[in-house]
Amino acid sequence: MHTQSIAELSAGLKAKKFSSRELTAHYLKRIESFDKQLNSYITVTAEQALAQADAADARLAQGQGGALTGIPLAQKDIFCTTGVRTSCASKMLDSFIAPYDATIVSKLHDEAGMVMLGKCNMDEFAMGSSTETSWYGPTANPWDVTRVPGGSSGGSVAAVAAGLAPAATASDTGGSIRQPAALTNLTGIKPTYGRVSRYGMIAFASSLDQAGVVARSAEDAAYVLQAMSGFDPRDSTSIERPVDDLLAGLNGSIKGLKIGLPTEYFAKGMSAGVQQRVAEAIEVFKKLGAEVKEISLPNSPLSVPTYYVVAPAEASSNLARFDGVRYGHRAQDVKNLEELYKRSRGEGFGAEVQRRIMIGTYVLSHGYYDAYYLQAQKLRKLIYEDFKRAFAEVDLVLGPTATDVAFKLGEKSDDPVAMYLNDIYTIAANLAGIPAMSLSCGFVDGLPVGLQLMGNYFSEARLLNAAHQYQQVTDFHKQMPKAFV
Repeated sequence: MHTQSIAELSAGLKAKKFSSRELTAHYLKRIESFDKQLNSYITVTAEQALAQADAADARLAQGQGGALTGIPLAQKDIFCTTGVRTSCASKMLDSFIAPYDATIVSKLHDEAGMVMLGKCNMDEFAMGSSTETSWYGPTANPWDVTRVPGGSSGGSVAAVAAGLAPAATASDTGGSIRQPAALTNLTGIKPTYGRVSRYGMIAFASSLDQAGVVARSAEDAAYVLQAMSGFDPRDSTSIERPVDDLLAGLNGSIKGLKIGLPTEYFAKGMSAGVQQRVAEAIEVFKKLGAEVKEISLPNSPLSVPTYYVVAPAEASSNLARFDGVRYGHRAQDVKNLEELYKRSRGEGFGAEVQRRIMIGTYVLSHGYYDAYYLQAQKLRKLIYEDFKRAFAEVDLVLGPTATDVAFKLGEKSDDPVAMYLNDIYTIAANLAGIPAMSLSCGFVDGLPVGLQLMGNYFSEARLLNAAHQYQQVTDFHKQMPKAFV
């Protein structure tokens, strides 16, 4: 069952080849058997999952429910789930039981009828590119358990890549859906900022965070993203416009599609192996009738420094609420309020989160705001203008997702800058707010390589169509790590 697509699982449920309870039990058994090696889940919600599966079976028996009814799903532990721990992989929220559901949780489970298997591991407060900053320990890459799965959505991708869930939710602030999808042979899409509600998603950097999905294929991703998307009056950044039918356009031809290759992405940075796989993927798109041309995104090299001013600034503001008084871990045996604040935050936050809060507080402080934060916002506008010019002449922008294949666990832990440079190709899309996705385009030494596609605002249907057409003539996305078949 775990090798089937969402469409196949949905058809199997409708044809009564198996029930949602049987399907859910199959995934729960796989989690029990395999997750000790991976640490992809923080919390497994077995009882709740089986109850939701029974409810889905009852709906299906009456001829009700949609394409996703009864299909299991894993949730990244950044989304609030009623009555279930929502930890953000931090000691700070280890005991936090959410009193409400995030909008995407209610959309997927209450409205679409999906079954929640559990909550996935991640970098603490989504700050990281390797899922090594989690208070619950690192997650391993199913393709090689000595390597990282990427981050911050490493638990989500490890679970899907190893067949411990058909799909999973994820979030992307600077590449946290796309980079881990690339390192684990998955399809991951970050929609346009404002396309998916952020209500109930624990904030890291509010102007950059966006929820999305990781799955095996563009088709699977389209099913889940369709159900997640839409206007939400409870999120002031949610955009009120109809959601395109993401599935309807998948099978359209991409003949004449204009694809831009940014010279800045191909100039340097990529390993030889990644460069080779990306070049081969470009040839596939040409054979499918796409027109490929070189373009320039001159300010893209500035995206990493810009991001590491803007994101920590917003993080320092957002995480101020976790102080041991209002929310989060509270230090014991303290003498006064100042000690309570210091010790609660010192004990509750890990080193990377503390580093980013300190950077963010510094760039927002009096005397430095103009020199750093204001300048970063001006650069952000220039990066947005680059994309605006590019999309006046091309439909999509293509490049690598990551500079190389997955690196070893612990390899970059002592070098924050080397870690931050993992997101060199992904960050610009978040700064501009455009949709972007990663899909698998082959392997180097048995490890997956990701190809990134970026589109203009609200062009998720076009992105998924291009990815789906590519996946119709390649089979990289169908391959699973041998140890987990």
